[in-house]
Amino acid sequence: MKNYRPMRVNKGNISYLLDKRAVITFLILVCITVLSIIVSAGVGDRFISPLDVGKSLLGIGSKLDQLVVQSFRMPRILIALLAGICLAAAGSILQGLIRNPLASPDIIGVTGGASVAIVLFILLFSTSSGALTVNIAWQPLAAFAGASITGMVVYALSYKNGVSTFRLILIGIGTSMLAQSLTTLLMIKGPIHRVQQANIWITGSVYGANWSEVYVLGVAAVVLLLLSFLAIRHVNIQGLGEEVAKGVGSKVQLHRLYLLLLSTALTACAVSFAGAIGFVGLIAPHIARRLVGSSFGALLPSASLLGGLLVVLADLIGKSAFAPLEIPAGVFTAAIGAPYFIYLLYKSRNQ
Repeated sequence: MKNYRPMRVNKGNISYLLDKRAVITFLILVCITVLSIIVSAGVGDRFISPLDVGKSLLGIGSKLDQLVVQSFRMPRILIALLAGICLAAAGSILQGLIRNPLASPDIIGVTGGASVAIVLFILLFSTSSGALTVNIAWQPLAAFAGASITGMVVYALSYKNGVSTFRLILIGIGTSMLAQSLTTLLMIKGPIHRVQQANIWITGSVYGANWSEVYVLGVAAVVLLLLSFLAIRHVNIQGLGEEVAKGVGSKVQLHRLYLLLLSTALTACAVSFAGAIGFVGLIAPHIARRLVGSSFGALLPSASLLGGLLVVLADLIGKSAFAPLEIPAGVFTAAIGAPYFIYLLYKSRNQ
């Protein structure tokens, strides 16, 4: 118990244990993330030193530096950070809910559903010159609708006298493959200029982000993360297994539906603005679990911050490693995530 500190609020009516190791780890991750944001804000066609980046963020730097940092680079960085946070939180919830280390929004088809919706949106509402015939603000809504509908379909197909986590992941994998097939079919049938637009989104890119998108995603992320923190005990109980959860009075099926919808909403928000960035929801919870343990109260904040850090670093590498070309962040997360997924499959082959 030396590693834990009891905390009591509301005159002792609410109490919890604070994991000192998890707090220290989280603070270290915060420092690394802030440093990564400052470095990323200074890298580009015009290099800006970290000191000048700090001055620009405080509004005391040169006007040109402030314009570059605040207007062009920070929206992109913050979208990457928020998208990574949402994807990692969604992956943490799914892995706790399904009790399977291979669970993630990509694997159960939620991201794939958003991809189908976006490709269909671009094919239906763009001209031969590549311009959209409707407001671009409808594109995130299309992605959100695709991800949400897919999550509901997976849940409905998995339901038989309750939802089995085994059926949920199997049907999710099948739905993911179907979504990939539909996406490929739509891209083959569509004109080449529209395919290029869709392919950039599917790969996962935060290029061209603006402050209005940051505000929308920021508000949605804060609300959903607060709901996730309120669901901590439900995820911990679900992780003990269905029989134990029922034994302690948990409404297992209702909580599974709520957690699945919460995970779907987090994923939908992320892919709506950053595209289908893959494997973040798989990798971040695993790294966090090694750092702070499997208790969801410590895992969720650490995994979320790790997810944001991964996407920020992936975007930094993408815009600097092959300059003047810019590689979508999703290429680098997939380059790390795909081998890691194979490793997890191999490691769990006898389970």
